Amino acid sequence: MAKALVLKFRDADFSFFPEKVDRTRLYGFIDIEALDGKGQKCQLATLADDGRTVIGMGGTAFAQLSPEGEWLEKSKLKPVDPEGRPITPSASSYSAPVPLTAIASIEDYLSHNIKSVYVLRGEGDFSGLLTEIKKGTIYTFPYSYRGGLEADVGFLLADPNGNAFLAVGQPTNIHFVGLEQAAALTEEDTCSEEDVEESVDFSMM
Repeated sequence: MAKALVLKFRDADFSFFPEKVDRTRLYGFIDIEALDGKGQKCQLATLADDGRTVIGMGGTAFAQLSPEGEWLEKSKLKPVDPEGRPITPSASSYSAPVPLTAIASIEDYLSHNIKSVYVLRGEGDFSGLLTEIKKGTIYTFPYSYRGGLEADVGFLLADPNGNAFLAVGQPTNIHFVGLEQAAALTEEDTCSEEDVEESVDFSMM
């Protein structure tokens, strides 16, 4: 059984089991298979740089090398920021109860790029928490499934039917582009019919 996500609300712990809501569950999906001339299913392969060697699935791997070209073990690597300062990895949200203390506005929620949505199936009586989020309250907290360098932003909210959801995303970096200086409006000069006739050479037509 999957590990529970424990949320702490008003000194009480509530266990939830997130179930991912994806497009295939909402709209279904189509699976396309490629077959050879004998009707057998084709498999994905990679053509090497020499243009002759065909590498089947599982025949390639990702490796990390030092600037000198030496093999590096992943356990020996330490994450740093662009300035070279050490980064403290984020712990998994499933390793300890997550306190629900920070409240987000609808503007905060809409300013994030949501990449995953989970419906929360809870155990026990969590009606108090459900009543609070049904009012429109949105709780936010750092969310990381396995733990890693940077946690995502989690939003706990509910729909009018009383279903609790966890939306996970990252802040959206939107840069508005505009003119540095607005152009000044000038009044157009009025001209008479005589000026128009003088400016037009009818011999050119």
